Amino acid sequence: MLVHELVAMQANAVPDAVAIVAGDKELTYGELNARANQLAYRLRSLGIRGEVPVALFLERSPELAIAALAVLKAGGPYVPLDPSYPTARVAMLLEDSAAPVVLTHSSVAKKLPPGMWNTTVVDAEEADTAERSFVAPSNQTSPEDSAYIIFTSGSTGRPKGVEITHANLLNLVRWHQRAFNITPADRSTLQASPGFDAAVWELWPYLTLGASVHIVDDSIRTAPDHLRDWMVAKGITVSFLPTAVAECMMNLSWPPQTALRVLLTGADTLRRYPPPCLPFALVNNYGPTECTVVTTSGEIRPDGESEGLPSIGRPVDNVEIHIVDEHLKPVPDGAPGELLIGGAGVGRGYLNLPELTARKFIAAPFSGTAGTRLYRSGDLARTLPDGQIEFMGRMDEQLKIRGYRIEPGEITAVLDRHPSIRSSYVTAYSNDSGERRLAAYIVPASNAKLNAAELRAFLSDYLPDYMVPSTFVKLASTPISAHGKVDPAALPKPTEENKLNEDPFESPRSAIEQWLASFLTGLLGVARVGRSDNFFNLGGHSLMGAQLIAKVHQRYAVELSLRSLFDHPTIAEISSEIERLLYAKLHEMTDEEAQRLLESFPGIPA
Repeated sequence: MLVHELVAMQANAVPDAVAIVAGDKELTYGELNARANQLAYRLRSLGIRGEVPVALFLERSPELAIAALAVLKAGGPYVPLDPSYPTARVAMLLEDSAAPVVLTHSSVAKKLPPGMWNTTVVDAEEADTAERSFVAPSNQTSPEDSAYIIFTSGSTGRPKGVEITHANLLNLVRWHQRAFNITPADRSTLQASPGFDAAVWELWPYLTLGASVHIVDDSIRTAPDHLRDWMVAKGITVSFLPTAVAECMMNLSWPPQTALRVLLTGADTLRRYPPPCLPFALVNNYGPTECTVVTTSGEIRPDGESEGLPSIGRPVDNVEIHIVDEHLKPVPDGAPGELLIGGAGVGRGYLNLPELTARKFIAAPFSGTAGTRLYRSGDLARTLPDGQIEFMGRMDEQLKIRGYRIEPGEITAVLDRHPSIRSSYVTAYSNDSGERRLAAYIVPASNAKLNAAELRAFLSDYLPDYMVPSTFVKLASTPISAHGKVDPAALPKPTEENKLNEDPFESPRSAIEQWLASFLTGLLGVARVGRSDNFFNLGGHSLMGAQLIAKVHQRYAVELSLRSLFDHPTIAEISSEIERLLYAKLHEMTDEEAQRLLESFPGIPA
């Protein structure tokens, strides 16, 4: 049975069991299956069959699960697109996928670019689909058909779509259920963005077994303290969190009634071991999108501190790992080499990119079985004495920033279209606090005047925010090696002297602005922060935003939201928001309480 058939089996067995929870909204297995069946009939009427893709332009929501399930039932692969992407990028992905139908929600439909595709607004179509049969359409799908297509960053300047089959997906599901003893009583989380393949892993292992999936609210996704409290209150038993968030979570104090038994992490290099008092298992995972989310997995125990960085574990069920030299010959145990992946997790390849597929998905040179393929990950690794795998970085220029795979060439391709740029080069660097950041090195065209804010705005029209460099360095010319290529070692480290200017510097004025500037210079690792500086342009991101919010609460006893930080990102605006919250608090107090509060914060006008 395939994934959508297994979900239907749960719906028939336990129709009233809760499948999806989002805030105070619950969707039962019976409702999930019925709505997906109805939508699948609509998709069939629009010509969706095997290998005909359907784009999902949806946020993390019950509708995302309904839509994905409906596409699988109709027979096609689903293509998840993040509504937060710039319009130009969404248009590019839709064009590359050639999806004739886009499923969206009324809350984000206005962000969808115009095109030749049929747009179906899922919540507006409920009246239409309600007239269709609750019985599932006949299954026309085979295990080798494509189940989903996820786009990753591309070195040519365009993202590339990875095709994953039903057989690939089913192997992931079966391994996960066995490895983590999943039962219908489990409560898991959906935290990943729709366009990130971890969302695949967060849905199907649970929905095929009758467990419940709880959608994490945006306001707490990257706020460790609030996320912990929510997970405890909801009785979450299994959760995946990106590496940076997981490292924060495992350093928190957890109450005795914690139901969490497994915290899964991955997507970036894990640099910390869990403390001995952690009341749940921490499991580190590794896997490229091309090999169905997870390739290796292993529990990280607190007693490995002296052994270097935590390992990425061992291969999951029906997956094999080979570590080879430049001639694709196996290296001795303990020696570094390129990590090749084989077995049931290896996807079909790249959508409409046969040459790239042939280069990256190769015939296994040491297999006696015809048709056996290996995926060349481009990752450097070695086998440890106990058989686990140590990840040692990339062999090429691909970067990992906060868990996202980034091909610098894709950013460079956009930058080089700017009329005032002669050439550019993008790489990553570590600031004084060890934070990895993107830096763009710019050679301006003759007499061109550039500033960082202008370039960020230009890039933001085409790239998601995690691909927009936080730093722009001006060069007279690009250093070239003896081989005629850019020499990364000769690039200067970003400094206050060589960075492109932001907006003119304005010193902080109010007491709150001065406190914010002082705190953020340390948090962001920058020399100075002015009142017109943008938190995100200075290198801030959502996890740092959560740290800022926690510090604001500690100092001023007000709840600044992450959404507010995105809407009001300059220091002056953040200060105004804090003042607004303080004044709202004052109006709820007696005169005596208000006076004491004002005296606690010198410089705040009464």
